[in-house]
Amino acid sequence: MKRKITLKQIAKELDVSISTVSKALRNSPEISDDTKQKVQAFAKLYNYRPNNIALSLKNRKTNTIGIIIPEIVHHFFSKVIRGVELVANKRGYNVIIGLSNESFSKEVINMEMLANGSIDGFILSISKETQQLQDFHHFNETMSQGMPIVMFDRVVSEIKCDKVIVDDLNGAKNAVEKLILNGCKSIALITTKDYVSVGKLRTQGYLEALQDHKMTPKANLILKIDDTLDFEERIDKLEQEIEQLFKSNTNIDGVFAVNELYALSSMKVARKLGLNIPNDLQVIGFTDGVLSKHATPSLTTVSQHAQQMGERAADLLIDKLENEINTEEEEFQTIVIATDLIERESTK
Repeated sequence: MKRKITLKQIAKELDVSISTVSKALRNSPEISDDTKQKVQAFAKLYNYRPNNIALSLKNRKTNTIGIIIPEIVHHFFSKVIRGVELVANKRGYNVIIGLSNESFSKEVINMEMLANGSIDGFILSISKETQQLQDFHHFNETMSQGMPIVMFDRVVSEIKCDKVIVDDLNGAKNAVEKLILNGCKSIALITTKDYVSVGKLRTQGYLEALQDHKMTPKANLILKIDDTLDFEERIDKLEQEIEQLFKSNTNIDGVFAVNELYALSSMKVARKLGLNIPNDLQVIGFTDGVLSKHATPSLTTVSQHAQQMGERAADLLIDKLENEINTEEEEFQTIVIATDLIERESTK
């Protein structure tokens, strides 16, 4: 049985671009007869067949972008979508949204469905399950067939594509430094399990801020939450674990939480235990959502500039679609969006 081969491998073997292979297989008049015969013979020899994912051989441009997001009820992702749509509509593109619901299989199914002639390229944020499994075959297969991908927020270094990320590490570091400069001596971290990339970086920022100020990180002040549970079950368990954290460490005077939900839950539990915010406990969260502004007291947060992230991702993808690159060694860029600390009533 002959091995399965991709467009990218054919291009490499024959020392031509992926675009040339694609056009040769379509009998494009842009390609010389000699090259067409060579490409088609090689493809036939290895029984090449375009598969269902990411057909760069499609005969028409759809002027449509596919966005795959992990969850829909999230202020951050809705702002990213808004940014993508603003740029896409301005540049003559439509947007289709797919939801992975943090599931690897749903992410793959969404990509297969949309890539089969419905869209020209993807903007996506990886699901938690995909990061946990470390299985990225669907991204590689999509790009090997000539369909571009731009990743945002949750990205993986193993995939060579354009990326737009927030400066998670320095955003977290600045937040914890704010708590230290405000006089906090015992700062707790509420974070996620280690398999989610942004959680890792925000945790690293917390640790670096403590070390820079000659404060020793303490394991008993770091609470790692399993956020794969059902939402309602997760909220109850989250509040129970935070309450246990506060009761076991009565000297905690500061909390840095890696997302809005954890920060607001910390304030709720603190009030239940009779603590005054910010006099007894100062709290900073990551992601400046609607709830942060309207909480009581209002929450000091790290702003990720989600709409700007969406705008930059859309420009990257559309630029790639409209300026077809014929060199095999394609260049990719990573845009880092700086964060801002928005000070409100939960800090002094």
